[in-house]
Amino acid sequence: MWAENWRDTLWQQIDEPDRPWDLIVIGGGITGAGLMREAARVGARVLLIERDDFASGTSSWSSKLVHGGLRYLAQGEWRLTLESVRERQAMMKAAPGLVDPLNFLLPMYRGSKPGRLMMGAALTAYDLMAGKRYSRYLGADRFTRRMSALRASELRGGFAYMDARTDDVRLVLRVLSEGLADGGQAANYLGAESLLFEGDRVAGVTVRDRVNGRSGELRARAVVNAAGPWVDALREQAGGEPRIRPLRGSHLLFRAEQLPLTEALTLFHPRDNRPLFAFPWEGVTLFGTTDLDHPDWPANPARMTPQEAAYLEEALAHYFPLHPLKSSDALSAFSGIRPVVNTGAASPSEESREHALWAEKGLLTVSGGKLTTFRGTALEALRKLADQVPALADVNDESPVLGQAPQVKAGLQRMAGRLGADYEAAAKTFDTSQIITGTVYRWAELQWAVRHEAVETLADLMLRRTRLGLLLPQGGRDLLDQVGGLCRRELGWDVTRWEKERRRYISHWQEAHRPPVAA
Repeated sequence: MWAENWRDTLWQQIDEPDRPWDLIVIGGGITGAGLMREAARVGARVLLIERDDFASGTSSWSSKLVHGGLRYLAQGEWRLTLESVRERQAMMKAAPGLVDPLNFLLPMYRGSKPGRLMMGAALTAYDLMAGKRYSRYLGADRFTRRMSALRASELRGGFAYMDARTDDVRLVLRVLSEGLADGGQAANYLGAESLLFEGDRVAGVTVRDRVNGRSGELRARAVVNAAGPWVDALREQAGGEPRIRPLRGSHLLFRAEQLPLTEALTLFHPRDNRPLFAFPWEGVTLFGTTDLDHPDWPANPARMTPQEAAYLEEALAHYFPLHPLKSSDALSAFSGIRPVVNTGAASPSEESREHALWAEKGLLTVSGGKLTTFRGTALEALRKLADQVPALADVNDESPVLGQAPQVKAGLQRMAGRLGADYEAAAKTFDTSQIITGTVYRWAELQWAVRHEAVETLADLMLRRTRLGLLLPQGGRDLLDQVGGLCRRELGWDVTRWEKERRRYISHWQEAHRPPVAA
């Protein structure tokens, strides 16, 4: 948790130029959070800085899956799949309520590619990697009984298997919280303006605080660039050439009654055979994703286009004829940029999701990779810095991916999984019995977030600390009066500030999350 007046306390440390940090991590997504947490675990003096809100980039807008990635097997990426499956198993064990098993069904239609034999072999390998048998083949009748919403015409049967789902932002916040508990520091809205050099080596960064307007210099023994799709901008200051291929992925969220699923589906788009997912998430149904080059990044923000909406509608009509849906029927839409390393592959989906490391004039850059494998990425990067920061020689593959979530009574495991070790303090402070009508959220989650999770804007609360802005009609407008009372009381916002936040949030939701009409 972030303590009261934590930003002022941080600036007291920034104003001590004779006391450099061991490590500065630039970027507050899952990669940066993993780096900060693992460095703090071994006693390094580490600071993570993020120019916007924590997890506001790629780590807000993933497909919400903690998975091995069956398609990576098809691409021959066995090592990546094995690492992903093992990390999935570890996270499910450590973080019930945050990373939960999810049953998947994969239908096989007449002429499906890949065929039954190849898909069966891939799933067998998947299970062997997990050390547990999850998959099996179901005939058409059994498959239809389990997934009645799906088109039955030409269905030959299909596979059942297991992966896991999460709330990607809450995963980032839990990793950050554990890093804070071990002595690390993390600041949102503290942007790296430029790199500092001593001779020809990076020795720190200049920063600007977007909350209080202060600027300063931060010195460090080592600096890691983990800014996701923005890494090339910093690398250029150290003489690096652009290496990132920004790819856009977009999703739709429907009310559960619009697309009623109790299990997840892996599907293949009828036009190009690209994998799609449909599954229950946070009380709604998530459907996606696209995978497209995103030109003019970062000047052009990620938004679902009418063409993407049409692409997703085409798949919906193909697989769910009994539930005719248009993109404009959705509760919300979201798009994100994947910071994939550019290898020159012919299509976006052929690019590897392996991470990459580059060292340029003392700046270590980490990019690519997957949500699921964040710990392995962090450990590999930190080991490369052990000569500069001796404490980092102690990073350990055997360290737990997450601290163990507390065991709680039925109905509260979801909240406990999201808060981890902070859950007990939250449950003692706030009434956990009050559920926000029509959602899976408890008012205690909002109260805790506003008081202890570095909320600076209404969007932080509605789109990241919670996902209410995606799960409720019109971004949760009907809830805003109650939320406003909480923010004014806990954050000290006056009426003018609240109205400014409300207008800005609604405008942002309309621009970024209102479902587009298909082209």
